[in-house]
Amino acid sequence: MLKIIIVPCLNDNYAYVCYDESNDAFVVDPSEFKPVNKCLKDNNLNLKFVLNTHHHFDHVGGNAELKQEYSCKIVGSKLDEERIPEIDISLREGELWNFKENPAQVIEIPGHTTGHIAFYFMDEKIVFTGDTLFALGCGRLFEGTPEMMWNSLKKLKNLPDDTKVYCGHEYTLSNAKFLQSVISNDLINKKIEELKKLELDKTPSIPSTIKEEKELNLFFQSDNSDLKIQLNMKDKTDEETFAYLRNLKDNF
Repeated sequence: MLKIIIVPCLNDNYAYVCYDESNDAFVVDPSEFKPVNKCLKDNNLNLKFVLNTHHHFDHVGGNAELKQEYSCKIVGSKLDEERIPEIDISLREGELWNFKENPAQVIEIPGHTTGHIAFYFMDEKIVFTGDTLFALGCGRLFEGTPEMMWNSLKKLKNLPDDTKVYCGHEYTLSNAKFLQSVISNDLINKKIEELKKLELDKTPSIPSTIKEEKELNLFFQSDNSDLKIQLNMKDKTDEETFAYLRNLKDNF
């Protein structure tokens, strides 16, 4: 069974240090070296791999120093191998990457970037989604199209409800306030109060679950006919509805 340590980095990034009973470890999206290295040293962990969801510096900034310090292997998307520093293992949609007895399915989820991937550990029911799916939100479309991002979110939406979602940033309260500005209801109002308490306690809001995202995340609901009616988008496609919501969020 994997244990996961959430490592705050930069202003609002999260890296994830994951390890097993032998203290062998991998880290997901290390934006910087020092906090990740401190976590590894403090817990006496042996870093074997770095997993990158995409090429942005705030997800790969620690790659080179970690590789130098631990001689670990860097894992990322085949589509991003020209842009991920020090990459050793390149993977495509549907391939499996194994951390010992823990297989992870690679899911291509472009939109935020064209080479973005998620790592879905089926047995553990955890998914690392980078900047595609956030708790109560989704990433900006820096390289992809609304159609690409909507199709990526649908892939993640199809994962089991109890899958835990580990995303790249602590944006959850801000995302919740955006949802409240679009459609206010008791569920989201209650969630905001919970998130405010977590923020005061400096406690991460991560992980979310696929079930919670289905219930609260409007980006996941772009195919919902009731939502379309509320947004005056009754005759619009799912992709057009998603694009409308993403534009609202960009200007929130």
